[in-house]
Amino acid sequence: MSQHTRPWRHATVALALCGTAAVVVVAPATPASAAVPGLVRISAVSATNSNDFRTVTATCPAGKVLTGTGYQIDGARGEAVVDDLRPNGGPATAPTAVTVGAYEADAFAGNWNVTAYAICANPVPGLVRASVTSANNSNDFRSAIVSCPAGKVLTGTGYELNGATGEAVVDDLRPNGGPGTAPTAVVVDAYEADAFAGSWRVTGYAICANRLPGLVRASVASATNSSDFRSAVAPCPAGKVLTGAGYAVNGATGEAVVDDFRPNGSNVTAPTSVTSGAYEEDPFAGNWNLTSYAICATA
Repeated sequence: MSQHTRPWRHATVALALCGTAAVVVVAPATPASAAVPGLVRISAVSATNSNDFRTVTATCPAGKVLTGTGYQIDGARGEAVVDDLRPNGGPATAPTAVTVGAYEADAFAGNWNVTAYAICANPVPGLVRASVTSANNSNDFRSAIVSCPAGKVLTGTGYELNGATGEAVVDDLRPNGGPGTAPTAVVVDAYEADAFAGSWRVTGYAICANRLPGLVRASVASATNSSDFRSAVAPCPAGKVLTGAGYAVNGATGEAVVDDFRPNGSNVTAPTSVTSGAYEEDPFAGNWNLTSYAICATA
């Protein structure tokens, strides 16, 4: 009896093992989840003319939220300054749009325009906008440090100058963090471009979310010299996408204007780098440089 049943038992075990092996082979791997699904870059352009002031708002598509901001001035070459880079939203409300406003720093006869860039994604857990405003007086320098609420990380940046109307420039829009550390705050520093007797202030904006996979801050610095123009492109590390950005001008103390703060990407393509460009506002003999900061998360 056992001699007849033993081959049948061996066959059953072999079939079971083969069946198990087949299941292992065909089981699909679990893909990694994107930190910010649906990420795109939206843009809106102001009118082009020789007026003293420009403003334009870039709004995220329906159902998306704003994770980061950017701008570009065309035609002014250092003769216009961005006064507002203002995300909407609030301490309990996710931002969905950014407004960019720019003034001529000095009387300028040429035609120019400004572009607002909105970095947008599908809803991000815990997304809010935090803000801090400096003192309001006639000092030459203002600073505001905006920290994300406890447990949140920084995805994007913004600022607003009040009272200066083209007489002050933001020198630093600098996220903290590093190549292995998620940013959690942004420093906004501003100088008077020319002597200005009026009172003014700066507000810094931080776009913050619950912790995101792989969030880091990358940076690239330009050459340091006394040339009129600087540019630096900061790419995200491989496998990451750009949620927001920042910049820092070093050595110019109000004598240089960041003309471009431009994320790449499009309305169907996720941004992966940011280009910052700056011109001297007036001739300046000192050496200076420009650093671009990219805030990046897992793609």
